[in-house]
Amino acid sequence: MTTLLQQFAVASVAAVLAMPVHASPCVAHSAATLTPLVELYTSEGCSSCPPADRWLSQTFGGSASAANALAFHVDYWDDTGWKDRFSSHTFTDRQQQVANANHASFVYTPQVVVQGRSATEWRDLAPRLIALEAKPAAVTITLAVSAEGDAQSVEAIADVTDKSRVDGAKLYVATTSSGLSTQVRAGENRGETLHHDHVVRTLTQGATFDAGGHAKLTTRWTRPAEGEIHTIVAFVQDPARGDVLQSLALPLARCQR
Repeated sequence: MTTLLQQFAVASVAAVLAMPVHASPCVAHSAATLTPLVELYTSEGCSSCPPADRWLSQTFGGSASAANALAFHVDYWDDTGWKDRFSSHTFTDRQQQVANANHASFVYTPQVVVQGRSATEWRDLAPRLIALEAKPAAVTITLAVSAEGDAQSVEAIADVTDKSRVDGAKLYVATTSSGLSTQVRAGENRGETLHHDHVVRTLTQGATFDAGGHAKLTTRWTRPAEGEIHTIVAFVQDPARGDVLQSLALPLARCQR
């Protein structure tokens, strides 16, 4: 027969074992030199977009890529026969912001943007990216990701290394998925199966820097069931001028224990 004290001890141990275990955060730090940011504005409703989608996947498919890539699916093609399930008006607004920074009078797809600047010769980007990568970064970024049940808690912190270049700059966090496919049943790509990588699922808008040159942004993201690779991308950009000062990617696969 167990005593009351023994029963209490067993219950206490069981309660401790039942408590949720919070793993230490998975952390990544940006390099001392610039890691360029490449953005693709695309749509499943656009017949000229699949070649650009394939180019993005092939060019930035490995861990040794010279840049971090984001594919923003815009929504202005959605009423032309096929609604892109990855599209968002937020991404259309961002493309318009890019157009304003580039003094362009209209937006279009596919559009490739490197470091906030429209790149018409996007198939030959490698030399330009190598040159950009050699430059010292004006800010440092740290990403920390922690599991919270089915969700991911994301914290991005940026600190200034060159205060002369960060006036107006903001810190952003995007969540992306790769290894996605869609069978298109209408519109310009009817009958095609489209494959997508680096698709932006959410974009947390920019946090500004304080007087000490510090910015912090936190968000939570529930990882979609679809997709082979899910990645958090943080970047610092001056939205008015378009300049991207640094970017950092953290694939969630690195955080698995």
